Amino acid sequence: MFVSRRSRVATLAACATILLATSACGDDKPEEASAQQVRLYGTDGNMLNSYPAELKERASLVDGMKGTTPLTPLPDDFKSRLRAVNPALTDYLYSAETYDAVVIAVLAAQLAGSTNPADIAKQIVGVTNDGQRCEDPASCLALARNGQDIEYRSVSLTRAGFTDKGEPATASYATLTFDGQQINDGKTEFVGAGIESAASTKTPPKPKKQRPGSNSDQEPLILGGLLPKTGDLAIAYPPMAAGAALAIREINAAGGALGKPVTWMDGDDGTSPTVAKATVAKHVTDGVSVIIGAGGSGISREVLPDVVQAGKILFSPSNTDSSLTDVEDKGLYFRTAPPDSLQGRALADVILRDGSQKIVIVARKDSYGEGLQGTVRDELEKAGIANDRLKLMTYEPPADAKAPPVDFSSGAKEVKEFGADAVLIIGFGESAQVIRGLADAGVQIRQ
Repeated sequence: MFVSRRSRVATLAACATILLATSACGDDKPEEASAQQVRLYGTDGNMLNSYPAELKERASLVDGMKGTTPLTPLPDDFKSRLRAVNPALTDYLYSAETYDAVVIAVLAAQLAGSTNPADIAKQIVGVTNDGQRCEDPASCLALARNGQDIEYRSVSLTRAGFTDKGEPATASYATLTFDGQQINDGKTEFVGAGIESAASTKTPPKPKKQRPGSNSDQEPLILGGLLPKTGDLAIAYPPMAAGAALAIREINAAGGALGKPVTWMDGDDGTSPTVAKATVAKHVTDGVSVIIGAGGSGISREVLPDVVQAGKILFSPSNTDSSLTDVEDKGLYFRTAPPDSLQGRALADVILRDGSQKIVIVARKDSYGEGLQGTVRDELEKAGIANDRLKLMTYEPPADAKAPPVDFSSGAKEVKEFGADAVLIIGFGESAQVIRGLADAGVQIRQ
């Protein structure tokens, strides 16, 4: 039968309309593929090879998930040295930052000629700026023992030193991608952030030259760990622990500090204020000068008053909450991890490059989660994402290991009703329950 051109156009238009609704002209059944698909994004707390195990039998849900983390391209030699400490290591997140925090603290004590935390604190920023450049514990300690001011550069601190506030002036971020249930290193991209001119130019106290036998009565320098052996952030513990152990090993192989081996006292922050406070109290009793940790920003914020009251130093390799930059610390808080004011820009860029239009940002309800959530929102809005295309959500993280897991079922329904095409999940190991909730609510996760 002959059909006019106008009739054919009308027929095709009608079929196209039906196609949009049913994905097949003449088929009344809608197909799953036509549902809104959602891209998953993560952050430094969950973009680890160990994270899929938190999803157990549903580990495949992370396939295609992207995210950012503070990370520099780590030399193969450094990775090999870490694996010599822990042959089972599968992740390197914050390993370099932990290594550098330990080394910087020890170098500061050597320059101060003392284990007194107040004296050590006055040298920490100066260790990273405007001196004789050195890049390993042995050469840096040799210079410091000779009373030489140094400028330490190493695996996480490559471009500029610390600011007056005691944190990196510059940083490197990596964009990571899960390919199956493993992060595909071949897809990792690195981007720099920060301003080199923000590094401190203040002159530290004059270094003290070590004379033979001058430290015979000096107590050994004791560093204490406050790292997440247990709790929601325990998935990040192995690389951090390896970084600390490697630093102590190499420092003591180079003669230690102040004429004696440096002592390391292990300690758990439990990703819990209660556990962390108990560990801090024990470290204070045991004469620890510098506490390396805590793992999570919220935990550091909780224990910092105790640390300051005791006159000790808190030096975190992994705190990224931007508000900690101006925390009341009496000059006793430092970090090798960059603030989230820098990571927020990198995360927003990753999401926008994928063309996302309706974005939900789900965060654990603490200073880390809500702080980074606000920063990413601001960066997305600056890039032109309207407020009505952004949705912010939070969840209560478990109080301890015995608490029930996160229930995100109602939140997942809100995400689905919002019609999101991107969900950023800011959390630690417990955030896997958010992904489970999304899948259970029928949200189509793009892989």
